[in-house]
Amino acid sequence: MRNPFRYFNSSPEIIFLTVMIYVRYPLSLREVEDLLFERGIDICHETVRFYWNRFGLMFAVEIRKRRVQSHSYSRWRWHPDEVFVKINGETHYLWRAVYHEGEVLEVFVMKRRDRKAALAFLKRAMKRFGQPKVIVTDRLRSYRSAMNLIENAADQECGRWLNTRAEKSH
Repeated sequence: MRNPFRYFNSSPEIIFLTVMIYVRYPLSLREVEDLLFERGIDICHETVRFYWNRFGLMFAVEIRKRRVQSHSYSRWRWHPDEVFVKINGETHYLWRAVYHEGEVLEVFVMKRRDRKAALAFLKRAMKRFGQPKVIVTDRLRSYRSAMNLIENAADQECGRWLNTRAEKSH
């Protein structure tokens, strides 16, 4: 694999620090430039923007990989939910899965709200994060029939106020 930093004068550590400061804290490009200048790193705000555009996605993928490896999503409680959204005047359904700490795991947009859509959403989420310990759903019957097909209906908890974690994250 070729080194993505090979044509840059700055070291990879400085590029990583620049991008992470810009991403992690709600700072403008010029504020990141000033913060790095106080630490002895003299770069322009346009360089911060260029580093973010060039390396931001690459760093995000690496962080996501490390997060998945260090946290076992499969031990956690998932809270899937669907929301009605209008896209170009047509009603679609935004399927989302939130884990018990409130972070969104997966987002999926479909035109349907049936067993086939629920099955596609659950398969996609489980392919990425593994099978969860418990899935807490509302009383939508599509979840039960989809979970019967993937043979984890015993892991489903269904109740009136159990899925408020997903409802609060809209």
